[in-house]
Amino acid sequence: MNPFHLAIPVKNLSVARTFYKEILECSEGRTSKEWVDFDFFGHQLVLHENPDLSISNRSSSNEVDGHNVPIPHFGVVLDWEDWIKLSERLKAKQINFIIAPYIRFEGKIGEQATMFFLDPENNALEFKAFKNIDQLFAK
Repeated sequence: MNPFHLAIPVKNLSVARTFYKEILECSEGRTSKEWVDFDFFGHQLVLHENPDLSISNRSSSNEVDGHNVPIPHFGVVLDWEDWIKLSERLKAKQINFIIAPYIRFEGKIGEQATMFFLDPENNALEFKAFKNIDQLFAK
């Protein structure tokens, strides 16, 4: 599978850059004064600074498995062990989770580990891992 490319606007490039670099431990690629590329778990995430951007309070959500899942959100599907390591690292860094790490659809088709939190720009991120990756698109 080829990596995806996602470019998002940020109000404060310095603050967002610190979050993705130090909290999520993404390595930095090409940069300029106005933007920075990150290796986002094997994918290309580009932060573009827009000082006039208003940071909204995202209030849209859908109920999934008894939790209010923020919409929109983005993230990646990790290997199970990598997800566990990331969740432990984020807990140690005292991330304020919207939905704390837990197992969703336990014992059912599509069983997965998931967690949601915000970056400094109020972008909702979800990281998940499937107990059985073959069930990623299972019904």
